[in-house]
Amino acid sequence: MMLSKKTKYLLLAALVLGLAVIYLPLLVVLLNSFNSDTTFGWPPSGFTLEWWGRAAENQGVLDALVTSLEAGLAATAIALALGMMAAFALQRYRFFGKDTVSLLIILPIALPGIVTGIALNNAFRTILGIDLGLFTAIVAHATFCIVVVFNNVVARLRRMGGNLEEASMDLGADGITTFRLVTFPMLRSALLAGGLLAFALSFDEIIVTTFTLGAGLQTLPIWILDNLFRPNQAPVVNVVAAVLIVVSTLPVYLAQRLSGDTASGGRI
Repeated sequence: MMLSKKTKYLLLAALVLGLAVIYLPLLVVLLNSFNSDTTFGWPPSGFTLEWWGRAAENQGVLDALVTSLEAGLAATAIALALGMMAAFALQRYRFFGKDTVSLLIILPIALPGIVTGIALNNAFRTILGIDLGLFTAIVAHATFCIVVVFNNVVARLRRMGGNLEEASMDLGADGITTFRLVTFPMLRSALLAGGLLAFALSFDEIIVTTFTLGAGLQTLPIWILDNLFRPNQAPVVNVVAAVLIVVSTLPVYLAQRLSGDTASGGRI
């Protein structure tokens, strides 16, 4: 499609404006985590690592970090196992209600977080009789983390086709050997990309976590929310927010690079 020079400049300006609206506030948070002024005057009068030291010594931050890591890693592990199995079942087999099952798997990530949170809270407490705690938060996170793993694996299976697996079995390999030596190596990058996205999604989740995490426990996003308007904690909050930005961005970047590796057939 041919565009005039004026149209190209307008589109470029719109792109730059949109990216600035998204990323400039994040840059301000990162800079404020080093701002020596406790009132965060702008532009910064100087830079310091003092707030990073305080954050590293803050027991509340450390406990919240451990909880976030535990929830994120456990939810990711569950999502990898269930998401991969669901992808194989729906991509490789035909059965009644296949489209409905696919919709039900994808639906949790499309529902408003507050709806999911309330529904799971009621299910755990009133129907199942389970006290809220880290376990319930992990299960809640897994419900939407499964979706990103499922989508990545389904997309890879569609590109792979079944010829290589059929050839392997024609040569005498059983199903387990074929999966171990043929299928899994081609799925590794898709699984890794899905796992990274699932972890990032879990690590910075706050709405569902608020309804499913037990009393006395906090993840980093919840710690930020609880301390956001406490003036004495403002510098540490900026540091924690900066850490969240980095921890959430790196998995997404790596997942994007891995998902874009179509030429190699998924091999790392």
